[in-house]
Amino acid sequence: MPATYGFLSTYPPTECGLATFNAALATHLNTTGGAGVVRLLAGDDTGGGIELDRNAARVVHTWHTDTPGGWAAAANALNRFDVAVIQHEYGVYPGDAGSEVLPLLRALKVPAIVVLHTVLSHPDPLQRSVLERIAVSADALVTMTDTARQRLTAGYAVDPRKISVIPHGARSHDRADQAGHDRPQLLTWGLLGPGKGIEWALRALALLPDPRPVYTIAGRTHPKVLEQFGDAYRDSLKALAGRLGVTEAVRWEDRYLDDAALSRLILSSDVVVLPYDSTEQVTSGVLIEAVGAGVPVVASEFPHAVELLADGPGLLVPHQDPEAMAAAIRHLLADPGLAGRLTGLAGGPTLRWPAVAARYEALAGRLTADRAPVAASVPA
Repeated sequence: MPATYGFLSTYPPTECGLATFNAALATHLNTTGGAGVVRLLAGDDTGGGIELDRNAARVVHTWHTDTPGGWAAAANALNRFDVAVIQHEYGVYPGDAGSEVLPLLRALKVPAIVVLHTVLSHPDPLQRSVLERIAVSADALVTMTDTARQRLTAGYAVDPRKISVIPHGARSHDRADQAGHDRPQLLTWGLLGPGKGIEWALRALALLPDPRPVYTIAGRTHPKVLEQFGDAYRDSLKALAGRLGVTEAVRWEDRYLDDAALSRLILSSDVVVLPYDSTEQVTSGVLIEAVGAGVPVVASEFPHAVELLADGPGLLVPHQDPEAMAAAIRHLLADPGLAGRLTGLAGGPTLRWPAVAARYEALAGRLTADRAPVAASVPA
């Protein structure tokens, strides 16, 4: 009988990459309808417009992270399943450096797979200690890139035998209709906030000749950024576009896009631009979605982009270098054949969610087999 899975994570209608990832993975592992989610919910989380697939896993318990000791009930809920799949990201669990996930892990009676969305190259002592203790309690650790695996084995005291590299999944965009357009289309999407590097993409846009491509910036402001700073970052970008004289070439999609609308937008673009400032980002769902859709990418040299794009399906540029970014965009737009050759090197079906979920199933199968009791021999 197939294993049942309990997931611990943020979850829609929360709008964040962790929630979106967990919803997709849980849906693809919910083959028997027996999967359930323990949802992490902060007191200030009002949710948004994300709609779940009809086959999505149900929420079986909510861990209100502003309530002390909530880990105990969350662990009890996860123990009702055969395997616990725990998403780990800094800032989602209560306690110093998210330390309240530790007693939960120790209270689990079922195998635990911990998916590491961030592996810092220079953690502070507490961040390092918490992650190392997570590694001790977990039955398996999953990183989504080999870069993250290497960071983990080189910089942390972990058992390398526990680590599996399973890529971030991508949806299938094959059935989306590609819209025609008169001008080349550039695209960046995702929750907006400082660190996305959109200012460098706008400066690159200003360096492109007329008629300029249309640059679509899609996505709401990150809820935590909106709460603390309002739309100051978006407003600063609009002001910059005005100073650069590119306002007419920028299209803002300040809203949540459902899967169908996002697929149409991705497939209508000629180049996806990822100008991120981060030198730590070892996982990017946006990057995987672009590659999975077969759209060429121009990205700054953040770790996941370096690993995935070094041998195909896009071009890397230095951080905060609009001249190099503009040159890469021009290169892709001037040679459509190059874009096809680059995207032809993409992971293809191996990046699709069904293939990714199958690897989690195989990992869970090994863990449950290791835990299975050995039948005692009966003398004849």
